[in-house]
Amino acid sequence: MPTPSVVIAPYNPDWASWALQEIDRLARPLRPNLITIEHIGSTSVPGLAAKPIIDLLPIVQSLEILDEQRSIIEGLGYLWYGEYGISERRYCKLIDAEANRVFHVHFFPSTSIGVTRHLAFRDYLRAYPAIAEAYQNEKQRAAALHPFDSSAYTEEKSTWIRQHETDALNWFVG
Repeated sequence: MPTPSVVIAPYNPDWASWALQEIDRLARPLRPNLITIEHIGSTSVPGLAAKPIIDLLPIVQSLEILDEQRSIIEGLGYLWYGEYGISERRYCKLIDAEANRVFHVHFFPSTSIGVTRHLAFRDYLRAYPAIAEAYQNEKQRAAALHPFDSSAYTEEKSTWIRQHETDALNWFVG
């Protein structure tokens, strides 16, 4: 089965409000296990072109409790993928065809380095617009090389991300 095509859209200021609406909808039934939900990924960086997919990072106290809440999450329309290749993560996807919105949700426990990694990269791009612009250029380059293969697109930009993720973590933790 072919992977989805890659579309890099100009920054859309509505992404932030859509994220907040979904955060509110998702947060209510997951308390008290839920600590907070952060908007992450390229759509969370003002001015940055991105695939129009909103990434959310719910931070939970316990993955075991979250696993027990799976039916609640699925009841909200999410597809549940479990760890999906990343230890200490639970990955879910929501495709809202009516509103033409897609959400990818990456649950992590508060103790996971995954939380720090995602927040550091987001905050680093927000703090350094020149690096965010370089990332946008890298994404556009990768999309031009692999317009019909999202897996190859992701792999193409992974070296750039790993390099700058290390810089972001060093900056974030001081």
